[in-house]
Amino acid sequence: MKSKLARFKIISERDNVLEPGKELYFDIKGNWNKTYFKNDNPITLELACGRGEYTIGMAERFPNRNFIGIDIKGDRIWKGSTLAVEKQLTNVAFLRTQILMIGNFFEDGEADEIWLTFPDPRPKKRDIKRRLSNNSFLNLYKKTLRPGGTFRLKTDNTALFDYTLEELESRKDIVNLRVTHDVYNSDLASEVMDIKTRYELMFASKGETIKYLRFEFAEPDQP
Repeated sequence: MKSKLARFKIISERDNVLEPGKELYFDIKGNWNKTYFKNDNPITLELACGRGEYTIGMAERFPNRNFIGIDIKGDRIWKGSTLAVEKQLTNVAFLRTQILMIGNFFEDGEADEIWLTFPDPRPKKRDIKRRLSNNSFLNLYKKTLRPGGTFRLKTDNTALFDYTLEELESRKDIVNLRVTHDVYNSDLASEVMDIKTRYELMFASKGETIKYLRFEFAEPDQP
């Protein structure tokens, strides 16, 4: 097991990790396709990606799409970055930043899809504004997604899932919403591609069902 300091050193030398101290980190906004991926393929973001299981899993399945895992924890990003190197995946990047700051790294409409996979539920009332499905974050995601882009949430936490549904119901710009409280026993199972994170496996072993939803933000000319 490598120490955190060793992992930090490794990712500091990797091209597939953008973090403070690297020149591209400050110039990437609006330039992901042109400067990093060097193609015009659609971009999918995995927010709070942790070890990057979804980022890596999707990149393997969809070589003609680009995937960016975003997390503040460098030792977690090290794992996904390492897997991308081992699997020789060139359609993967990892961005080290707080989710609240993604507006500094993406132009409006630069992403085609966003996944939020097993975020911290932040159950305390004082942390409501820090929940990653709070309306303030949803507004941020709306700006980051292109018109017609898709947002997806996957979680084991019933309280967070129900809270998210309440936030969505309070908005007037949510369209094509699909919801299930047990994705693997629903007609939406194929959408999660049978990619299971470490947290999912842990909670599923305790009998938790996996909740999933997806939707689009209405375009300006939609009701």
